[in-house]
Amino acid sequence: MYIKKASFRFYEELNDFLKPILRKKTFEFEFKGNPSVKDVIEAIGVPHTEIDLILVDGKSVGFDHILKDKSQVSVYPVFESFDISKVTHLRSKPLRDKKFILDVHLGKLALSLRILGINSIYKNNIDDKQIIKIALSESRTILTRDLGILKNGNVTHGYYVRETNTDNQVREIINRFQLNNFINPLSRCLKCNNPLEVIDKEKIEHLLQPNTKKHFHDFYYCSVCEKVYWRGSHYQNIMKKLMNWGVEINNQQ
Repeated sequence: MYIKKASFRFYEELNDFLKPILRKKTFEFEFKGNPSVKDVIEAIGVPHTEIDLILVDGKSVGFDHILKDKSQVSVYPVFESFDISKVTHLRSKPLRDKKFILDVHLGKLALSLRILGINSIYKNNIDDKQIIKIALSESRTILTRDLGILKNGNVTHGYYVRETNTDNQVREIINRFQLNNFINPLSRCLKCNNPLEVIDKEKIEHLLQPNTKKHFHDFYYCSVCEKVYWRGSHYQNIMKKLMNWGVEINNQQ
């Protein structure tokens, strides 16, 4: 079969997915048959969820564009800083609500996002198909360290977490999704992600240790797993975490 070639140039953070030798420069990629530009881009290693604009020979195209021999392809990320209002957008609009579902590799990040009060589903026993199903049905963004799930054609909103250290991951997600205005510590159950409710002390006194009962008066309750929270030493630890993550805490509740 005749081997074809196309020239590619990936911009900004899309270079994270390329081999070092291919980053930030134009390179040729060989292919056979009549694949879509999406198929070739993902064969190179870049998931479609990270892309917002593709130019082929200077014209914006969709993912289903059939790539031709000797084409010149430029690929831009979601938040590239120029006006692309009149060209072909490749992703649906950003989700208005900041809701996530995380894969099995990101349990510590999920807990950290719940500490921030960010709606974050995590289970260590669900597979990619279940994650995608929940993400679509509940309009959630998938956070993952697995490129395979982001190459699934059904995924509309997903993000590959670059950092490996949990604290760095938290900073990355806060900055990437502009979460600062959504942070509300002690508003979500750390165990099950359910929103917490204010509860009268009298209703849960029988669950409290004597010192807790004596020194604290404001309590929060999870109606799903029945855990009780209060602003004790753990809350001070949360404030320290927020400072470590670079979160403004003056306006936190």
